[in-house]
Amino acid sequence: MDIETRYNQALDYLYSFVDYSLKHSSELAKADFNLDRMFALMNSLGNPQAKYPIIHVAGTKGKGSVSALCASGLQAAGYKVGLYTSPHLLDYTERIQINGEPISHELLIELVEEIKPYVAQIPKLTTFEITTALAFMAFAKSGVDAAVFEVGLGGRLDATNVVTPKVSVITSLSYDHTAVLGNTLTLIAGEKAGIIKEGVPVVSAPQVDEALEVLLRAAKSKNCEFTLVGKDIMFELIEASLAGQKFRIQNSREAFKIPLLGAHQIENAATAYAALKASGIRISDEHIQAGFAQTQWRARFEVARLDPPLIFDSAHNQDSFSRLSETLETYFPGKPVYLIFGASEDKNIPGMFEAMRPKIRKLIVTRADHPRALSVEHIQGLAGQAGVESEAVVPVREALRHALEMSSKDGSIVLSAGSMFVTAEVMREWKVLNDPTDMARRRR
Repeated sequence: MDIETRYNQALDYLYSFVDYSLKHSSELAKADFNLDRMFALMNSLGNPQAKYPIIHVAGTKGKGSVSALCASGLQAAGYKVGLYTSPHLLDYTERIQINGEPISHELLIELVEEIKPYVAQIPKLTTFEITTALAFMAFAKSGVDAAVFEVGLGGRLDATNVVTPKVSVITSLSYDHTAVLGNTLTLIAGEKAGIIKEGVPVVSAPQVDEALEVLLRAAKSKNCEFTLVGKDIMFELIEASLAGQKFRIQNSREAFKIPLLGAHQIENAATAYAALKASGIRISDEHIQAGFAQTQWRARFEVARLDPPLIFDSAHNQDSFSRLSETLETYFPGKPVYLIFGASEDKNIPGMFEAMRPKIRKLIVTRADHPRALSVEHIQGLAGQAGVESEAVVPVREALRHALEMSSKDGSIVLSAGSMFVTAEVMREWKVLNDPTDMARRRR
C-alpha cells in the first residue's frame, strides 16, 4: 500500500472521532470539554509533553502569528523547534511542524499506529485531543529542544492545557466563539486565563481594561510575574512597506524586521519578543532579530499578486476585520475591494461588514465545503441589511475566477477573508490556476 493511501487512512481514523471544529455552535456549546481524558491519555503515553520546554499561547487574534514568530526566533538561535497550530490550510500535517516544516506523512502514519491502542482505552476522545497528543509525541520522538503550542479554543479546557510551560502568553482578546466562551470580555478572558499556571511567567499583548483586569487577577492568584506589552515592553514602528515592517523595542539595540504586514503584527512581534525573553530559554536579541525576519505565516494579509492585487487573509471576527481594513488602507490607500466571503454560523457577520463596508466594491458570497458554513442566501440577506452590494457565486473556484475577472477590468483588490476554510479553498484554486499540471489533472 502506498504512502498516500496509508496517510488518508490515518486521516480517516482521526476524523472518525468527534471533531468539534466541524460541529455547529449549538453542539459546541453542549460539548463535554474537560481535561480528564487528555491527562489520562498523556499519562498512558509517558507524558511526552514534559520532555521539552514549551511556550503556550492563547488569545482571540494573533496567537498563530505570535506562535510562528516565537518558533522562528528559537530556530534562529540554533534550537530544534516544534510548532503546533490549528487549523491547517492545505494539509493536515501543517498543524505539527518541526523547524518550520510540517512533519512527513510517513511520521504521521507511524504516530497514528502507535497511539491507537492507547486511544482505545479512553472513551470519548476527540479528533483535536488525539491530534494534540500526536504533536506531543512527534516532538518528543524527534528530540526537539523546545516547542510552541497554540491553544485551539479558549484555554482553560483546551487539550493543550496539560502542559506546564516556561511562559504563558495571552494575545489580543476580543469576541469570538461566544456560545462556548461567553458573551462578555470578562468571561472570555477568564477562559483564556485558564492557561496561567502557578509561578509561570505571563506575557500579555495590549488588552482593553475589562479583559486586562481578569488576566492580572489570575496572574496574581498564581504568583506569576506579569509582563504587559505596550506598558512593560514598549515598541514603535520605524517603517512599513509591502516588503515588510521594521520596528524598535525599547531597551534593545536591535531594529527588528518582520515580513508580516499590518500594525497588529508589530504588536504580535513585540508580544513574541516578550514571551521569548520571559521563557528563560537562552536566546539573544540578535537571534530573535534573525528569526523574526524569516518568519512565514500564510493567509495573514498574504499578497499573492500585486497587479491587480490578490490577498489571502484569515480575518473572521469584527476586531480582525477592523485591523484588516486598516492594513488595506495602509498599503493600498483608497483602493476598493472585491471581497470573496464566507463565514461560519457562529460569527458576527454584521460586525465584519460594518468594519469593512467603506472599502467593499462588491461582496462575492460563496460557501466552503464545510458543515458549519452559512448558506450564501443567509449571508446575502445580512449584506443587504448592512447596505453592502453582493453577488452569490458557488463553488469557491468560480467565486475566485469571477472576482479575478472583474478585477482585471478595473484593478480592484481581490481579497479572501471571513472564513479560514474559504480562504484555504481560494488558495488551493489559485495554485491550480497557476499550475498547468494541476489544471490538466482537474480536467481529467
